[in-house]
Amino acid sequence: MYILKKYKLTWILLAVCLVLASYLLINTYTKPKIPTIRPVQNFSLTNWDGKNVTLENTNGKVRLFYFFFSSCTDVCPLATFKLSQVQDQLKKEGVFGKDASFISISFDPTRDTPTELKKFGTKFRADFNSWYFLRGDEKKIQDLAMNSFQIFINKDNKGNFIHADLIALVDKDGNYRKYYQDSVTAEDIAADVSRLAKE
Repeated sequence: MYILKKYKLTWILLAVCLVLASYLLINTYTKPKIPTIRPVQNFSLTNWDGKNVTLENTNGKVRLFYFFFSSCTDVCPLATFKLSQVQDQLKKEGVFGKDASFISISFDPTRDTPTELKKFGTKFRADFNSWYFLRGDEKKIQDLAMNSFQIFINKDNKGNFIHADLIALVDKDGNYRKYYQDSVTAEDIAADVSRLAKE
């Protein structure tokens, strides 16, 4: 009893230190949940191999969406290369295909024929089993990009495109959760996909 009274302040300080250490440890290793931005509107588009792909028939997996056109000479190839790096990382973790897929949507269906889409995907070592290269009605694709992801796409009178260069993260239930700009690393994107796959 005497010892407890004598060292009471020490025990209190030790208890406070343990509580603080536990709090810091938990917050260091537990990241906050990725918030939901909005539900993605359903769509019906055609894959390069002629198969119909919708939001609903890809539900159940975490998805990365990217809007592009294959004749792009700057941002689209760079972003697609980054996606190929994410694909490689997720394959190592056993996530790609099983729990995640990629959806690249061309907003230039006139030039992006099925043959061109396959050629573009092959150039970036896309695993076509779980990486879709889609095309469809140009106006509907622009509406999907804007309404679901706030991705602006515009075509001038010479057929040149101006567009926002973003990769979008969508969860298993079809909710838009996060977007990535060119400064983000493939490792960071893969980490987020893996986290959502475990939710």
